[in-house]
Amino acid sequence: MTDLPVYTAADVAAQPTIDVPSFDNDDAVQLGLLAIEVIRERDLNLAVRVVLRGDIVFQAKLKATGPGNDPWLAGKAAVAEQFGEPSLLVKLRDKEAGTPFEERADVDHDALKAHGGSIPIRVNGEVVGTITTSGEPDVIDHQTAAEAVARFLAAR
Repeated sequence: MTDLPVYTAADVAAQPTIDVPSFDNDDAVQLGLLAIEVIRERDLNLAVRVVLRGDIVFQAKLKATGPGNDPWLAGKAAVAEQFGEPSLLVKLRDKEAGTPFEERADVDHDALKAHGGSIPIRVNGEVVGTITTSGEPDVIDHQTAAEAVARFLAAR
């Protein structure tokens, strides 16, 4: 993969996110399957996890992904949950503000990983879960999760 997508914070902030009246386990599985569809179409090496109210409802690890992706899946999701925004947006906002996330003293860097790939899921404005991908460069991880979200919203 030679040409990686380039995002600004404004680009990511303008992308659709899930904010629906209800979101249950069946929705989480549907979202995960849509992510698998995107991963296979693009022949990517990715793991995907959908968490709903603290419960891993859907997880798949394709190609060479494995246990090494688990801390990344959890850490990116923790960023999306804590900040209520895509993990890539948190990373880019901090970078554009002049203080990279990795240099912030006010966060637990073992638990929070501000790298692209996790998008919050909201029900009536409240964050209730995340979709997270890990395994490729973080902009590809984000692009994949964002495409799964777009497909989910289009099918709804």
